[in-house]
Amino acid sequence: MAKGRPRTFDRDEALDRATMEFWRHGYEATSIAGLTGAMGINPPSLYAAFGDKRRLFTEVVERYQRSYGAFAARALDEEPTARAAIERVLREAAAEYTDPAHPWGCLIICAAVNCGSPDVEAEMRDRREASKAVIRDRIAADVEAGHLPTGADPDALATFYAATIQGMSTQARDGAPRERLEAVADLAMRAWPSSMDRPQPVDAGPSCAD
Repeated sequence: MAKGRPRTFDRDEALDRATMEFWRHGYEATSIAGLTGAMGINPPSLYAAFGDKRRLFTEVVERYQRSYGAFAARALDEEPTARAAIERVLREAAAEYTDPAHPWGCLIICAAVNCGSPDVEAEMRDRREASKAVIRDRIAADVEAGHLPTGADPDALATFYAATIQGMSTQARDGAPRERLEAVADLAMRAWPSSMDRPQPVDAGPSCAD
């Protein structure tokens, strides 16, 4: 009896479907049965093509960063100042995190919530910290170039805006509409330091010689 042909499938399409499963349910709650059902393949094909659930998840995250999540890296790379870059990131996050074409929020922020795998939690944390470091470096470069006051704290500002982005993702997952997140972006940009924040000289008043 002749052996049947191995089942063939479009690997990129299967990865897109796996991305939606992990994005929608998170790493912990996404099962092999759920993945194979969404991807249209059987478990042996999944293991043969992607290794296992853990390795598939890493590939999904890397693909997400090159596609749905690439807007932040593009803004930070393309805009002339850190302020313009971060404002663009926040506004595009408001749009991307509420796009009805895919699950709401950010996969990298939400996929490891309630996760029982310390390895997955560490990977997601490292990716978030790497993104925050890029923000910090853009801000530090603007301080060095004189676009920001010398007293501006790149670490604190990067942490603040990273926290804002993470909060926007959580709010989107809870159903906040785009216009609500755009209002958050407006408020967050009011915290941006300006030249008015530079220390002003103290008026010592008239001297004894006057």
